[in-house]
Amino acid sequence: MPLAGHADSRQRTNSVTLSMQTHVRPALLLGSLAVFTLIAFCVALTVGSVPLSLGHVVHALGGGGDALTRTLVLELRLPRAVAAFSVGGLLALAGALMQVLLRNPLADPYILGVSGGAAVGALLSLLFGLAGYWVSGSAFLGALISMLIVFVLAHGRGGWTPTRLLLTGIVVAFGWGAAISLLLVLSDNASLRGMLFWLMGDLSYRSGGWLALVVLIVGVVVCLPFARHLNVLARGETLAEALGVAVRPLSIAIYIVASLFTAVAVTEAGAIGFVGLVIPHLLRLVSGSDHRTLLPGAVLAGGSLLMLADTLARTVIAPEQLPVGVVTAAIGVPVFLYLLNRARGPL
Repeated sequence: MPLAGHADSRQRTNSVTLSMQTHVRPALLLGSLAVFTLIAFCVALTVGSVPLSLGHVVHALGGGGDALTRTLVLELRLPRAVAAFSVGGLLALAGALMQVLLRNPLADPYILGVSGGAAVGALLSLLFGLAGYWVSGSAFLGALISMLIVFVLAHGRGGWTPTRLLLTGIVVAFGWGAAISLLLVLSDNASLRGMLFWLMGDLSYRSGGWLALVVLIVGVVVCLPFARHLNVLARGETLAEALGVAVRPLSIAIYIVASLFTAVAVTEAGAIGFVGLVIPHLLRLVSGSDHRTLLPGAVLAGGSLLMLADTLARTVIAPEQLPVGVVTAAIGVPVFLYLLNRARGPL
């Protein structure tokens, strides 16, 4: 009996300790990511072909300083940093949602062909000599058309399952890929460079990511209340239904929301890879699979990563600029291979 009582006491102690860790660790993680985001934001505003001190940046943000500093901060670097954070946050958030929807750790925001439809729309605009909002509008329209095609075809006659959705998205993505190759062949040399930059992800022509930032904030506010349902759905539809989760409406909502996030991100900056794939994996290793922590953490980490990647893209060979998608791929490939090698079981 004393041994049993001692065992019960140890079990209660371990339970209390685990409970404390569960509450402390997410707060510590999100706090650390918030600080990291602030640091990345400061780096994006101070580093460039014309380096600025943090004091000059703060002064310019308040409306002071010389005209050159205000132009660099307020008209060039600030809008670009906001766009990078917004796009990175949207891609990471969409990636986390797609991985729950498809219950596949290799799912990313582009796996269902949304980026392919956006690319075809944007390249068509560039092919006909259009620019600016025409390109953005065509890309968003192409993404919506692709989303609708996948949704309708995946439903079919046999019902909508994650496997059917995944296979349909992959096939549609291959179709868009063939269309993209055809448009590149038909384009002239003058527009080919702009097309390739768009396909590899580029933030150099963004006037500001304020609309994407609003979408990101609204998206987090909308998704967080359903974090518990996402936790259950990630363990399987059977368990989710047994616990009273409306699986089908939730799955449709996840698909629509994640696709819209991806459409906005691709419209803003083109196809930027690995952010939506690597960030959710990395956070799951650090914090587990609780989406109450994972979703806001993915937004902060994805946004910070893309801000730093964009800063590197515009400074490493200045005054020339690299497509930011090249930088994220250079970072994402070794990181993801490390995660695969580190995992002893399924990711």
